[in-house]
Amino acid sequence: MEPLIGLSSSGNGSQEQAGAAGDLIKESNLQSFRADVIDASMQQPVLVDFWAEWCGPCKQLGPALEKVVKEARGTVKLVKIDVDQNQELAQQLRIQSLPTVYAFYQGQPIDGFQGALPESQLKEFITRVTEAAGVSAPGATTEELLQQAEAQRKDGQAEEAMQTYISILEQESENAAALAGLLRCRIDLGDTEEVEQALEDLNEPLRSSPEIQAVHSALELAREAAESGDAAELEARLQANPDDHQARFDLAQAHFAQGRKEAAAEALLEIIRRKKDWNEDAARQQLVKYFEAWGPSDPVTQDARRRLSSLLFA
Repeated sequence: MEPLIGLSSSGNGSQEQAGAAGDLIKESNLQSFRADVIDASMQQPVLVDFWAEWCGPCKQLGPALEKVVKEARGTVKLVKIDVDQNQELAQQLRIQSLPTVYAFYQGQPIDGFQGALPESQLKEFITRVTEAAGVSAPGATTEELLQQAEAQRKDGQAEEAMQTYISILEQESENAAALAGLLRCRIDLGDTEEVEQALEDLNEPLRSSPEIQAVHSALELAREAAESGDAAELEARLQANPDDHQARFDLAQAHFAQGRKEAAAEALLEIIRRKKDWNEDAARQQLVKYFEAWGPSDPVTQDARRRLSSLLFA
């Protein structure tokens, strides 16, 4: 992950920050309990999840608890204890049923619960614990930060969006949406070679994620757009010959490079409307690349996809 975090605009301290994020959630045992829980709780609340492999409710609680701890953005930590491997510790703390979660602060348990709670109640539990410890309430959720960063990027604030994406990655180093957003910002800034190297360094789960696949499409389109030509000249060619499909195709690329998504989609749709099979279906294929780059939930993607279907099956 170092090459990706290294894409930050400052480039300072990011590896240390990423390492610190990994300390939010950890496995522990009897030997490490004092350092991981007692000592750590002198600085901030530490949740301790007592679980076992054979415990069905534990498997429900574990992922949900990890999710809300990450969303708490560093106000609490989570330590997981496998009671089958740490029976002496479980006996010392009088763990009688699983799952059991204790919240420690200043070396002492201050709250807790048993059983698998829904996510909403887990968030309430963390709020209660942080308030009891006098810790600042969690900031924006990951989803809220992702929306903020995307809005910044769409407004042409690539540097600001990068910082927002980096703040997410400092807590969740393999968040595919944040990684993709950071890479898209670098594409917007023209750093295509750096992005290409970062994509090559990704692990397989991230490389195959839809968000990263969309970055591949955006990178390819950015390179093509750089060679598209001057929009004014292409417009003049079309005025002279409305059936100059290559000029309209290149114009779509010019619009794409300038972030004019509606105009880019319209140019390709017009080619399909005039000559569906032009250049071995090049306009449709390019439009599909746009859809991948913009994402399925983008309003322009949704509108253009509907119009494309109407043209193809009319």
